[in-house]
Amino acid sequence: MAGKFVRVAMSQASVSAQVQDPPAFGLAAVDPEAARLPFSLWAQFGRHSRRYLAGLLLLAVYQFSQWWFDTRISRAINLADQHQKEAAVRLGIWLIVVALVAFGVRVASRVAVFNAGRNAEYEIRRVLSAKLLTLGPSFYRRMSTGEIMSRVTNDLTQVRLLLGFGVLNVINTLFALVSALFVILPISPKLTAAAMLPLPLLLLVTRWFSHGFFTRTRDAQAALGEMSGRAQASIAGVRVVRSFALEGREAESFEVVNQKYLDKSLGLARLRGSMTPILQVTLALGVLVVFWYGGDLLMAREINKGQFLAFTLALGRLTWPLMSLGFIVGMLQRGRASYSRLAEVFSAEPDIVDGPVHPAKLPSGLEVKHLSFAYGDRTVVDDVSFRLEHGKSLAVVGRTGAGKSTLALLLARLLPTPRGAVFLGGNDACDLPLSTVRRTVGYAQQNAFLFSTTVGRNIAFSLDDPDSADASERAHRAAEEARIAEEIRELPDGFDTVVGERGVQLSGGQKQRTALAAAFVSEPEILVLDDPLSAVDARTERGILDAIDRQRSERSLILITHRVAAASHCDEIIVLDRGRIVERGTHDELRKGGGLYAAFAEEQRIERELQALEGEPVEPAPVGEQGAGA
Repeated sequence: MAGKFVRVAMSQASVSAQVQDPPAFGLAAVDPEAARLPFSLWAQFGRHSRRYLAGLLLLAVYQFSQWWFDTRISRAINLADQHQKEAAVRLGIWLIVVALVAFGVRVASRVAVFNAGRNAEYEIRRVLSAKLLTLGPSFYRRMSTGEIMSRVTNDLTQVRLLLGFGVLNVINTLFALVSALFVILPISPKLTAAAMLPLPLLLLVTRWFSHGFFTRTRDAQAALGEMSGRAQASIAGVRVVRSFALEGREAESFEVVNQKYLDKSLGLARLRGSMTPILQVTLALGVLVVFWYGGDLLMAREINKGQFLAFTLALGRLTWPLMSLGFIVGMLQRGRASYSRLAEVFSAEPDIVDGPVHPAKLPSGLEVKHLSFAYGDRTVVDDVSFRLEHGKSLAVVGRTGAGKSTLALLLARLLPTPRGAVFLGGNDACDLPLSTVRRTVGYAQQNAFLFSTTVGRNIAFSLDDPDSADASERAHRAAEEARIAEEIRELPDGFDTVVGERGVQLSGGQKQRTALAAAFVSEPEILVLDDPLSAVDARTERGILDAIDRQRSERSLILITHRVAAASHCDEIIVLDRGRIVERGTHDELRKGGGLYAAFAEEQRIERELQALEGEPVEPAPVGEQGAGA
């Protein structure tokens, strides 16, 4: 499963890298089971209802045992006061037994509810991870990687506390209130009414704190996401920062967002810090009333010593849940605020969705009909049409910004491909599942994205088991084809060398050829190579061109390039200018046509002659041509 749909992840990474590096949550593929799980707090209660019900029953048993303990200790005190020693001792033994059982039940209730919260956290993380792998560039333009990471770590922790600790304490507080009332009401309704006098004030104070916690937590979490994004961007671009000696400016920029987070956090901390003393004072009023008025009732013999002790024990049992009510409310509001931030991710609509048609086998052959695409008001691909038969090759040539890379992304549906424009084996690509399209059309991006793992695993990433012996052998062969194997062997641990974040241990050319080797390993029906020669020297270019020639014999090939020498290896060439096809034909036909392609050929011929005169390595000449580098 881990490699079945990996092109989804790798392709998503390449698209997102244009605006924001993609998130990595340990899932290399979209998890179809996770994608079907409902994203709702109520749904989580339903999915884990057995554990929650078990916890509820255990809490009910615990509070029943507390009621039994309070009522029997009253009798035990009265028996001792009446000098009935044997009966008091027997009842005391039972009190010890019940206390021990109650302790075990209390622990079991927490295990049940806390585990339900942990399981819910695990499932929500799966849902979010699967969702993030389906979202397109528009989402990653809106939300930075640091902000996303803040949500799936800090916010998810708050939701877990809500579903575990928060749920347990809410239920326990309600049961404790009922249990305590069943103890204190029979003893003295008047004393009970006096003890409950501060309760309305407590509820008002709690409601005020609840609203403040929600808004301040939401603001603090948003500030944390902004700070995380700023830190992530600075770390990712640390070489650029150092190269321009901008460490001071980056530190100042970070200080701004850091101060903002500090201010929001302190505001939340001040609210949390003031809550406990206010609640303690409110509850202390109730305790003072009980001791003052209860003492009067005791002296008036309206209640006895045992009843007074039972009343104070029951009220004490209720005091802590009520004291912690503000803390619990704060936790519930933090969880609610965090859940709303997670819901923003889950409710985001993917740019690209699966189609309903499931072909029996992978389609072959590609046809593009009047394909147009725009970024906002700017058209980058305009009425492009061509046909690529199985086993044939096509070169797409043009100046920088002509729309070549955008065309490649549209072929693999890594951008929202218009319906009725791209056909695979006669099927509209928009009607096919994304997994089918991306197994059929393999895309090797120009700006290679490497994961922070070994070179070998990066090359074999598309295989079901990248660590198997067969995968290792295929990775070595692909590295030889991409002319990177020799350089990999010179690394400290060869193919087992960890390349670091985004492949920081490798040069630009090495990263590009590693990505090219990964494309060879995936063995798609149609291989799209986006300028694979942009970061290699002349000697390596010759070897890669030979490898591309060998690939032509095994699959269809689309080569995005600005080099005439590379384009000349293909069966057909189309030339893009401002998104439109301005020329089409073979290398010889276009060379003789005197158009844009001929101008490219002439410019590059002059460059090769100058390289030869200066004694530099000469780039390969087009197929069949003589002269410098031929």
